[in-house]
Amino acid sequence: MASSLLRQGKILEYITLTWNIIGVIVLLLVAAPAVHSVALIGFGFDTLLEIGASTIVIWELNGTGGNRQRKGLRLLSIAFFILGIYILVQSLWNLINHTHSGPSSLGMIWLTLTFIVMVILALKKKQVGNLLSNPVLLTEGRVTLVDAALAGIVLISMLLNLWLNWWWADIAGGFLLMGYCFWEAIHAWKESRI
Repeated sequence: MASSLLRQGKILEYITLTWNIIGVIVLLLVAAPAVHSVALIGFGFDTLLEIGASTIVIWELNGTGGNRQRKGLRLLSIAFFILGIYILVQSLWNLINHTHSGPSSLGMIWLTLTFIVMVILALKKKQVGNLLSNPVLLTEGRVTLVDAALAGIVLISMLLNLWLNWWWADIAGGFLLMGYCFWEAIHAWKESRI
């Protein structure tokens, strides 16, 4: 039973990893640079972070244990903190310079699909993580669920900018992403100390 659950956990992480690798290409190499969207760029870097998170969870599931779990949670914490700093600096830069982002059809389609896929993956990770009593998989499952919420936030900020010309909505979306990153960094670090 446990080996079957570990295999399911790994499959969920491999699916997440594959989706996010495609997402980095779509967001950071194509959609975000074309429209100068801090929220879309921030979400692209969050996607890059998710690749690291999935890699950490796969590593941890290959040798489940207290020391690996603590290291995995600490690595996730540090990565989230660095991403939060990046988004803070980029958001402040865009706010000071009144940078206006443009609409991205490709970005909006990808965000919509990501929202749906991440909700499904998060729910499955929670189920498997609970059955395994694995805090690293459960933490990464919460990250995946919030990743879905962040996709929704970025999508809404892009739509507000497009429909109402609220240029600052993109920056507000960036600040929301930043707050989430700091919250998750603190949460993962506290879990690593238990």
